[in-house]
Amino acid sequence: MTKRTVVVMSGDGIGKTVMPEALRVLEAIGFDADYVEAGIGWKHWVEEGDPLPPRTIELLEEHRLGLFGAITSKTKTKAAQELAPHLKDKGLTYYSPIVRMRQHFDLDICVRPCRSFANNPLNFIRRKGEGFEEPQVDVVIFRQNTEGLYCGVEWTNPPEGVRTALETHAKMKAFGQVASEDLAISLRIFSRPACQRIAREAFEYARKHGYRSVTVCEKPNVIRETSGMMEEVARQVSADYPEIQLWSTNIDAQMMWLTKNPEDYGVILSGNMFGDIVSDGFAGLVGGLGFACSANMGKRVAVFEPTHGSAPKYEKLDPSIVNPIAMILSACMMLDHIGQGEKAARIKEAIAAVVAEGKVRTYDMLRLTGGPRVFEHGAATTQQMTDAIIANL
Repeated sequence: MTKRTVVVMSGDGIGKTVMPEALRVLEAIGFDADYVEAGIGWKHWVEEGDPLPPRTIELLEEHRLGLFGAITSKTKTKAAQELAPHLKDKGLTYYSPIVRMRQHFDLDICVRPCRSFANNPLNFIRRKGEGFEEPQVDVVIFRQNTEGLYCGVEWTNPPEGVRTALETHAKMKAFGQVASEDLAISLRIFSRPACQRIAREAFEYARKHGYRSVTVCEKPNVIRETSGMMEEVARQVSADYPEIQLWSTNIDAQMMWLTKNPEDYGVILSGNMFGDIVSDGFAGLVGGLGFACSANMGKRVAVFEPTHGSAPKYEKLDPSIVNPIAMILSACMMLDHIGQGEKAARIKEAIAAVVAEGKVRTYDMLRLTGGPRVFEHGAATTQQMTDAIIANL
């Protein structure tokens, strides 16, 4: 088997904490790879004016496989204020490096599994009769990753040509008396080929893994053109998968139903924004962001990441308190992607064993407020959680 090279992008905050833990687990399972460090995130924005340096793009173009930790993003004003003095007033604009990476490499398929581990104290429970029950959640969100509201086509104070074009639409009459400098516009753009690709991937995944349904989660009764296109394409693609039911839900109703009957759902198909929302909603049912992993996959390059943020307030705590499981599960997704599913399965079994045993739990699993005193209440360190997973391998 060809030895892999993995581009490691720890990023900001706790990304630099959880990445070494994932690499420790990969080493323990016997995954033989070369790791090359690559810069991404806030430090590079402040010092270079580019949070995704060209050298990082070049490494991903060469090796096509990446593990990513987390980034810090701030408002447009704060981003400009924190630039190094020699970079200020150069017309530089901060843009999320992970979004830029997705678009540069056309990482249009985002997969976010949300599966509950038995005996996780963070699992969703609901009342049943006089008691309670804990439904098993096993949902996989397929999120179109490069279009929609995240495509970046937006303006504050739109240019005259943009405004003139938009005003050909009758609905723009409602804004006819608003000065351009008082307008902020973001376009939600879907393309049929991108909808077809994500829908096909969702149905293929459902067939391969035995899910009985694919649910389009959009808002076609209001956002008729874009959500309508996604629903129409999904209906056309579903004809090739007669054994899989096609369901359709509105995003607002879905957020209610996911706490009513989450076990009914299998694969969920959404555009960029709604996929982001519904995946965080389901993640909350299976342990929160400490258990939320994801894949960003294109035709050539794939990057795997936890969906949590950089949590800078926890970065310098020593010992570290953060939960590394989301990062480790993201590494498992990478292993699955490159055909090393047996190793991924063993790691997930080890995680399940640690969670089920309940002796080692990070502060979030104990429902504690984060801070250095969590250890007084029995919380495990980041490294202790990793140690326990490795011991169970």
